[in-house]
Amino acid sequence: MERLGFKFAMMDRYNRNKLIEGFGEEGQEKLLHSKVLVVGAGGLGSPVLFYLAAAGVGTIGIIDSDRIEASNLQRQILHRTADIGLLKTDSAAAKLKALNPEIEVITHTIRFTAANARTLVESYDFIIDCCDNFATKYLINDICVAMQKPFSHGAVVALRGEVMTYTPGNASYRDIFEDAPEDGTVPTSAQVGILGSIAGIIGSIQATEAIKYIVGTGNLILNRILIFDGCTMQFFSFSKYSKEKYGD
Repeated sequence: MERLGFKFAMMDRYNRNKLIEGFGEEGQEKLLHSKVLVVGAGGLGSPVLFYLAAAGVGTIGIIDSDRIEASNLQRQILHRTADIGLLKTDSAAAKLKALNPEIEVITHTIRFTAANARTLVESYDFIIDCCDNFATKYLINDICVAMQKPFSHGAVVALRGEVMTYTPGNASYRDIFEDAPEDGTVPTSAQVGILGSIAGIIGSIQATEAIKYIVGTGNLILNRILIFDGCTMQFFSFSKYSKEKYGD
């Protein structure tokens, strides 16, 4: 009897989604039949994965080859103190299935490389860049553009974050920043730190972009990068046409 009550309660899991204008039953069905790949299960990947699972994205792929360290826990909210030493993919999958047992979680405990990128990307509808290095970010961009796969770019450092969305026919990350910066020219979180809540803000925006794309509602962050400055609590955008105005 208790189990029947649980099943009845679960029928209402997506009720608040369905009430949103532009979603409804049809939008929820689109989410349940969609497949999203998240590259990185760390600071950005944690909120992205949680919100995709909660929203009812039917299949979520996770790529990460790292194990959890104590220093991760300040921002990587998907993981717990007891998880230190575990693979991030295993920890993430367990949390997502506990949150929503109706979804499928596929783990890829490997690095995203030029050798495996096409194979990993081809079966997914939307890709989310939650990695922490420029080489992988540009690889994700180039593979998605070549394969006509929509994706979300995200990056955070200190109190600042950025996000943009690519869909075929629109500007990609490389259209705005043609080449990766030389090593040592851009500060990393290991050098200047990162506030966990900033990763939460940017990751939440990335998850929202993926959900909007799948459902087919709202306006995406296309042909521009959205910047969030946590010091001033301001958002601003720039594109390849406004770089001179905002600076590189």
